[in-house]
Amino acid sequence: MDKFSAFLISFLCFFLSLFLSDADLTGNSSDPGLASSFHSLCAQLIEPNGYFCSEHTVQTKDGYLLALQRVSSRSGDLRVQQGHPVLLQHGLFMAGDAWFLDSTEQSLGFILADQGFDVWVGNVRGTRWSHGHVSLLETDKEFWEWSWQELALYDLAEMLRYIHTVTSSKVFIVGHSQGTIMSLAALTQSDIVEMVEAAALLSPISYLEHVSAPLVLRMVAVHLDQMVLALGLHQLNFRSDVLVNLVESLCDGQVDCNDFLSSITGKNCCFNITRMNFYLDYEPHPSSVKNLRHLFQMIRQGTFSQYDYGILKNLLTYGQFKPPAFDLNSIPKSLPLWMSYGGNDALADMTDVQHTLEELSSKPELLYLENYGHIDFLLSIKANRDIYDHMIRFFRGGKLG
Repeated sequence: MDKFSAFLISFLCFFLSLFLSDADLTGNSSDPGLASSFHSLCAQLIEPNGYFCSEHTVQTKDGYLLALQRVSSRSGDLRVQQGHPVLLQHGLFMAGDAWFLDSTEQSLGFILADQGFDVWVGNVRGTRWSHGHVSLLETDKEFWEWSWQELALYDLAEMLRYIHTVTSSKVFIVGHSQGTIMSLAALTQSDIVEMVEAAALLSPISYLEHVSAPLVLRMVAVHLDQMVLALGLHQLNFRSDVLVNLVESLCDGQVDCNDFLSSITGKNCCFNITRMNFYLDYEPHPSSVKNLRHLFQMIRQGTFSQYDYGILKNLLTYGQFKPPAFDLNSIPKSLPLWMSYGGNDALADMTDVQHTLEELSSKPELLYLENYGHIDFLLSIKANRDIYDHMIRFFRGGKLG
């Protein structure tokens, strides 16, 4: 019996034991108070710190209702907002709260507002701040039929279009992790890039071929995406009992998960670990199993392409055997780009960042931080001076001058 077959049998036994013990297989939280503890992002994290904040809803062309928040400084007024609009786009298993989890002096959302920017906060479909769908329920399989491809071409596109309409201005984009995948894919589309003034990408990803995070590689090796689908799950919610237990089983004897975050992201140098319980009040947010499969395709195939359905459905969907690639060279050379990446980032590997740079027609402004890991770009206690000061100078001048 090969290793994969042995693991599959063990996994099915594990699943059966969970089923018989009434484990939660719905993808919903096992904490009945969780949903009621979240109201709006403005009310939860932004207004209590004294910032002006308004809630907006954007409908995508495929019917999802996304939450956008608009934030200005404590001395500002949303009705007379004068700063340049900037859209903050979060990463995988996160939402707009990711930009406000530390103090007002450390969190990028607050810092940009205090610097006079017109801050807009994006929340993709499926996250707890967004508002579902015009006709589908979150319990419907169809609700979760999407990957980062739709997040880029539908969610990000519609958020940009809304901001562009409201402000009559082109928009700065800031993305982190999956937010950079979305941004780079979207910027290859002429109708989207025309709404963008410049883009700043933290832990930039378009290729994932050299991911080194041990737990992620373990998930890919055992085909976790296919296993979860075989269970009939389409929502990927790591607050659910079944997925928490499953991840623990992957660590058992195979991967050192004592430092669980490092096993997923690489060693992070500079975030405040004493605030971990507070971070976990907000993260992780749900995503879709199809999204995970798309990311695993990138790792396995070394591509930056649309979703791979297999030869037959690719022919029906795309008119060709393989899914079309997102052509990074088509991003206009005139579009200013800024990227910051780290030497300890096990997801946005330096080799893959270099691959991205080689395919772009422009030469982005780069900031390399040798000791930074994947999460440090969001939560480092030193990010203000290490990263965000550089980003703000880029937006205000530099290549824009």
